[in-house]
Amino acid sequence: MKINGTNHSKINPYQNQQYVQKKEAKKANTQADQLQISDQAKQLQSKDTRSSYVNEIKQQVENGEYKVDNKETAKNLLNFWKA
Repeated sequence: MKINGTNHSKINPYQNQQYVQKKEAKKANTQADQLQISDQAKQLQSKDTRSSYVNEIKQQVENGEYKVDNKETAKNLLNFWKA
């Protein structure tokens, strides 16, 4: 047997409380994302340094002077896949 009171309400107070908490959490999380690049990273990204390095390697390849250290390459590959 189901008994309904005279002041029957379809509003769930717990659900309302959760809604308010979610709304407040969204307000707190609306901070803008920030990105900080260190001075060292900026230095590595400078086009002058990078382009001079690439040009140096290109010249070595064209002259046949560019040599690859096989052992160092293999060691770096193993370290990469182990981590």
